[in-house]
Amino acid sequence: MRIAYITAGAAGMYCGSCMHDNTLAAALIAQGHDALLIPTYTPIRTDEADVSQQRVFFGGINVYLQQKSSLFRHTPWSLDRLLDARWLLNWVSRFAVKTEAQVLGKLAVSMLKGEHGRQRKEVAKLARWLARDVKPDVVHLSNVIISGMVHEVKRQVGVPILGELQGDDIFLESLPEPYKRQALRLIREHCRELDGFLATSRSYADFMAGYLEIPRDKIAVVHPGLNLKGHGAPVETGGLRPPLATIGYFARICPEKGLHVLVEAFCLLRQMPDCPPYRLRASGWLGEQNRAYFEEQLKKLAACGLADSFEHIESPDLASKVRFLQSLDVLSVPTVYREPKGLYVLEAWANGVPVVQPRHGSFPELIEATGGGLLVNPEDPEDLARGLREILQDGANRQELGRRGQEAVRQRFTADMMARNTLEVYRQYVK
Repeated sequence: MRIAYITAGAAGMYCGSCMHDNTLAAALIAQGHDALLIPTYTPIRTDEADVSQQRVFFGGINVYLQQKSSLFRHTPWSLDRLLDARWLLNWVSRFAVKTEAQVLGKLAVSMLKGEHGRQRKEVAKLARWLARDVKPDVVHLSNVIISGMVHEVKRQVGVPILGELQGDDIFLESLPEPYKRQALRLIREHCRELDGFLATSRSYADFMAGYLEIPRDKIAVVHPGLNLKGHGAPVETGGLRPPLATIGYFARICPEKGLHVLVEAFCLLRQMPDCPPYRLRASGWLGEQNRAYFEEQLKKLAACGLADSFEHIESPDLASKVRFLQSLDVLSVPTVYREPKGLYVLEAWANGVPVVQPRHGSFPELIEATGGGLLVNPEDPEDLARGLREILQDGANRQELGRRGQEAVRQRFTADMMARNTLEVYRQYVK
């Protein structure tokens, strides 16, 4: 099967959606399918081998300039290709976080207008390339935020188009009014043109059916999976775990991922009677826009006298990520939003580490499916502290939870299984 999988770069950040899309495309290729992972806005960033196409469509520079000036809506396509160079997009992406919310809102709405928006030239480029050069059997959109292209691609390419649901509401809810309302209306219109949808968890499929007014039976659930190469290798002689029990956080360091909730829980935990001197380690992408937030957490720890019990560790590649995870006794990423995927939970389990997660989003069904951890009340540092202590105090139970999680990931949450389940969905539409 020839698959055009259109993904969205995250301005140089490590992004769970990018990593999910790259892993899925690589697994489809390994199974003998012609899967083209097509980046938009910026190149993707992943800690595994990048299988995406070299060409970037809807390059962030062109999209922005066409939004700001009518001149760039009429420049030759050959000039546009120069501005879509991967090295240039990577360099410019470091400044993307400084884009004002008002500007981002206007841009998002214009992009969703597709061939009627200011970026109509970019829509035409992608649609023509797909129709003339790629000729896919199916088009798969990584999210419905990029669905402005749907009408024109469907007109020119004439194949089924599916939309992935994996965090779209988080972006939409961050837009200021009136742009949030306008963007939501346009996406709902595009969803009526899409042939079908995939979601990364049942809970998120249920939520997005109402949020985007999609019939629930049009949303297939395909849980994410991991390429297990490098995960779960035996710990080297001497062990990677510190002598003191260690609580870990591995995700993008930002308010929505809930590091502040974990810091507050850690302070409460260490104040409990007869509590051992547990340690807290954190790793994950830290962008400049969240540097002040991170510094606030350091001040909280210092105020509790726990500055020396915390460590921030860079993990820029797969090997360092695995080393970090294997240094932990328990992982917690207490998100304040409904997490649709939870890749970091699967990665912890792949390395035999149990988790304590909030009772919302994909976490309940993941933990129910694996038995690899505990659930606590969302945004409740006291309940999180109790959950962490329950796991840390019982070494035998902790090891059993980690073993269950690891076994379940190896059996049910692999990249190969994710690709097979995705192909089953494609075959419902490709005749």
